[in-house]
Amino acid sequence: MQGRLSAWLVKHGLVHRSLGFDYQGIETLQIKPEDWHSVAVILYVYGYNYLRSQCAYDVAPGGLLASVYHLTRIEYGVDQPEEVWKSANFQERESYDMLGIFYDNHPRWIGWPLRKDYIAPNFL
Repeated sequence: MQGRLSAWLVKHGLVHRSLGFDYQGIETLQIKPEDWHSVAVILYVYGYNYLRSQCAYDVAPGGLLASVYHLTRIEYGVDQPEEVWKSANFQERESYDMLGIFYDNHPRWIGWPLRKDYIAPNFL
């Protein structure tokens, strides 16, 4: 079943896949990495102005890595912030450092300890 947000994205030609609804009735969407920036800006303009959290996980050894954004709407009594989800920087940095998911403008490190295929170096 397609929700209001998914229908709105389809109407505006934004590629995504609806994954249904969680136990609270909140729609979950799957977005391709190359489409994320465009969809993120549109969601922000549509009113999803607050990033509750960002996390990532390793779906399978040597397989898909998923980056998850939990967005919500918050009414402000002041002007909207200019940058889209500024707090995502710290959370994306952790996802990169731990799993190796590449985000623009984040430095590269060696190895990702939370991946299922990670081999811990011998520090002794």
